Amino acid sequence: MKQVAVLVGSLRRDSINRKFAEALGHLAAERLEFNFVELGDVPMYNEDLFVEGQPPEPVARMKREIEGADAVLFVVPEYNRSFPAVLKNAIDWGTRPYGRNSFAAKPGGIVGTTPGATGTAAGQNHLKSVLTVVDVVLMGQPEVYFQYKPELFAEDGTVSDAATARFLGGYLDRFAKWIERTSEPKTTAQADAG
Repeated sequence: MKQVAVLVGSLRRDSINRKFAEALGHLAAERLEFNFVELGDVPMYNEDLFVEGQPPEPVARMKREIEGADAVLFVVPEYNRSFPAVLKNAIDWGTRPYGRNSFAAKPGGIVGTTPGATGTAAGQNHLKSVLTVVDVVLMGQPEVYFQYKPELFAEDGTVSDAATARFLGGYLDRFAKWIERTSEPKTTAQADAG
């Protein structure tokens, strides 16, 4: 089963994007394994924090988790018509030091939710422009600009609405196929380093 590193762009305990990501994980359980990457302990990017060429341990852990995954899924809140700083920070650390880009050639997807009617369309579009530069092999379609409504989800975090489950399940089917189609085979050296 393909492993997906999930980066949620909200650190809030009751984040609707975290809940949304967990619901997607339940829906994907038979085809993808979601591994949530902790971003709350990753310091703001500062090259001075490298010690003898090594980043701080929370950064090194984050990079290992991304590198060990078959793909990455960005779950994006929208702040001021853009994506949150926590994701930009993870991307900046993930591409450093030079030559050690944890995102290189990694299949990726973007989803996000908000109570607003336009979902997280503007934030996702900003993020797309950054991810293509850092060599994430980004799935362009289908797009998920999801309007969050609590009644669509059960108490256990699963999707309770059949139409919503079909829509999100369709996205996950396409994402699983995208990962299969665009994954570069890992060499022995890459597997040992991961």
